Amino acid sequence: MNSGQSLFSQLIDHLPSYEFRLCVERYDGNRRVRSFSCWDQFLCMIFAQLTYRESLRDIVACLRSQQRRLYHAGIRGAVSRSTLADANESRDWRIYADFAQVLIGQARVLYANDDLGVELASTVYALDSTTIDLCMSLFPWARFKPDQHAIKLHTLLDLRGPIPTFIRITPAQIHDVNILDQLTPEPGAFYVLDRGYLDFARLYRWTIQGAFFITRARKNFRFRVLQSHPVNKSTGLQCDQTIALTWFYSLKGHPTHLRRIRYWDAEHSHRLIFLTNNFTLPALAIADLYRRRWQVELFFKWIKQHLRIKAFYGTSENAVKTQVWIAVCSYLLVAIARKRLNLPVNLYTMLQILSVSIFEKTPIKQAFSFDNTPIETDQNPNQLKLLDF
Repeated sequence: MNSGQSLFSQLIDHLPSYEFRLCVERYDGNRRVRSFSCWDQFLCMIFAQLTYRESLRDIVACLRSQQRRLYHAGIRGAVSRSTLADANESRDWRIYADFAQVLIGQARVLYANDDLGVELASTVYALDSTTIDLCMSLFPWARFKPDQHAIKLHTLLDLRGPIPTFIRITPAQIHDVNILDQLTPEPGAFYVLDRGYLDFARLYRWTIQGAFFITRARKNFRFRVLQSHPVNKSTGLQCDQTIALTWFYSLKGHPTHLRRIRYWDAEHSHRLIFLTNNFTLPALAIADLYRRRWQVELFFKWIKQHLRIKAFYGTSENAVKTQVWIAVCSYLLVAIARKRLNLPVNLYTMLQILSVSIFEKTPIKQAFSFDNTPIETDQNPNQLKLLDF
């Protein structure tokens, strides 16, 4: 890595610029653009995400203070508040959504061998959603309740990483269970869901296609026990049963048998009842997999706290979706760089360091090491030597 590059430039080097150009061409993003391209807009917004800028004026002021470094950082166009605002309002948000899918593909390959915490070779996903509140006067298009405007972020998280593999931004009134219709089940994979996604007819489609689900039963759940299996109650397991549904519509939606597992969580003094269509994994492994669903909640908490998706730089639906997708790209970019460079820090620490030193000309491995030992870099073969001993 060239030690003369800023940390921002070294980070941007991990972006596949050719794939970005394909996304721009797909939606004709640079049509009638004279100086401020989609790439310029993307880099400015990445900068805003990584340095926690509060507003468009804040973004422009900080970038202009580093005017002589912008060209080498990849920002070729003149940055102004009106130009950046117009770009967020008019450039198609699907450009950045498609590019996020490219980064997701790269990140999943890098994190494919990460430890899941359970001895399981299959892919495990967690599906959930979070609501992002919006100002009623500034976002009239996002009406949710009479006293609340909001959008909803639906995310399918690969628990090896964790890396988001599927994201949908919808009006907040869209019920979570409807997202199941947009997912294509992966045969052999496990999907961990909460009770909001319990729809037997939709889940039966996953059973037919060879995918496994783990969810929780509702309080009014009716069933008939067909067989009880022995369990070790010292582990917290209380029962492991093969059951059949008894309600007419439930049985019509999912006519095959299910597995019911009851588990006592001693740490929180809470009883949990799981339903799954997998009959081969040990009952305790099913409970462990559901416990790891909490990672998707941590992802939502992390991205809300450390990236800018609570304060928006534009008020239109296109501007909001653009900002959310670029925030996801920022998360993936940092995750990719961390894995490729084998950096000994977590994502939170990386973001904290980048926020205060993003234009520092320090080798990226040295910036994220804490032993104060300079990192040796390869000598540039094109560099002439003044003295040759």
